[in-house]
Amino acid sequence: MDRPAACLIGGDGAMSIVGKGLGRAGATWIRSAIFLAAMTASPAETLAAQYTFAVEPAYPAEQTQAIYKPLLSYLSKATGEQFTLVTSKNYHFYWRDIRAGSSSDFAYDEAHLADYRISHSQYVPLVKAPENSGYSLVANPDVAAKGLSALVGHRVATMAAPSLGYAVLLSFYPDPLRQPEIQSSAASWKDAIESVFGEEADAAIVPNWLKVQYPNLTVMKTSREFPGATVMAAASVPADVRQKVKDALLKLHEDPALYDVLNQLGISKFVAADAAEFHGTEQMLKEFYGYQ
Repeated sequence: MDRPAACLIGGDGAMSIVGKGLGRAGATWIRSAIFLAAMTASPAETLAAQYTFAVEPAYPAEQTQAIYKPLLSYLSKATGEQFTLVTSKNYHFYWRDIRAGSSSDFAYDEAHLADYRISHSQYVPLVKAPENSGYSLVANPDVAAKGLSALVGHRVATMAAPSLGYAVLLSFYPDPLRQPEIQSSAASWKDAIESVFGEEADAAIVPNWLKVQYPNLTVMKTSREFPGATVMAAASVPADVRQKVKDALLKLHEDPALYDVLNQLGISKFVAADAAEFHGTEQMLKEFYGYQ
């Protein structure tokens, strides 16, 4: 069975990764190192709690680690807690874990998945991107000129279900008998848009923040706007820890060293979030297996 991969971000910003096949000697060495670290750690590090932080698989695994390591290092330093980044192989596994009541302490999701977690697992929204989220169907000008109906039976690139982009694409083509050939193998939204240039797809569905980086492509249709992606905490996370994380994220944009983190996420900063803003957006999941 595929399991989420995880790496530990400590209060000093260091990332620890446990590998496989170390053998008895390697395992003994690791146990000794952990014991020594525990003996020499400061009281604050020893007492720091460990929390998991799940993110959507919107990038390849290595890129996800590179994007979120600075964010979790920042949170560790700002809160004195430890955070483990939890990633999934793809959206299918991510959705499976959410439906199963994933016990991740924190999560960063787009509106439809956030609303599902809030409604079904009692997650508490902390902060969100101030920019609303939206998706556009884009193509080369000659393809776009033929209109949406011309894409029926033709290749449209997207990330796998139930990403918000995939859900938006289905809303553009509600008749199952008159839909494009949906190619959902893109490893990232940029990968989806690049497939148009590589003539591997006739069109692509992409986030609006990414669309503006490709002015040579024509927008065929744009979705309605959704609340920005949000960071949530499980109800089991102590209220004081939730508040520390919220306060730290609200000040994130003040650290110039983390500009690239915000840029990769397509946002300018985080602002306070409220559950009411997301109410009803989980309906975008109704066409996907397992939704109830």
